[in-house]
Amino acid sequence: MIDELYSARILKLAANLPHSGRLAAPAGTGERVAKLCGSKAIVDVVLDDAGRIADFAQDVKACALGQAAAGVLGESVLGASAEEIEAARHAMTAMLKSGGEGPEGRFEGLRALKLVADYPARHASTMVAIEATLDAVKQALARKSPDTRTSLAGAA
Repeated sequence: MIDELYSARILKLAANLPHSGRLAAPAGTGERVAKLCGSKAIVDVVLDDAGRIADFAQDVKACALGQAAAGVLGESVLGASAEEIEAARHAMTAMLKSGGEGPEGRFEGLRALKLVADYPARHASTMVAIEATLDAVKQALARKSPDTRTSLAGAA
């Protein structure tokens, strides 16, 4: 089963990390660390006038599964709203913890990580990039408009 977990598709996603690095002037930055294994993601974002991600960079130091999730995220995140990222995070959590199908739409590629559900010790590393992205977007929205703080307060 462990060979299936580290399939060629997962390893390919892990090797290709779109938008790698940091932004010079981010509107929001999020950082998450998986305490069990030390996987870490730092994400910078810039939002457009509609609150969607216009620019994105990620600095991810994680296992192949965390890198693969960050790879899918990096391929799909430009143009995403906070609501889309939050929905993807919830769908990922359901997929990993309770047999859900996984994200739909722009983040459907994260379904490639469905087998991680059988390895609870790997869940946190798989989630660091999406969690850091959501944190960065929420920070950027809060800086942009005080009204946004109220609507996303429960999203953490």
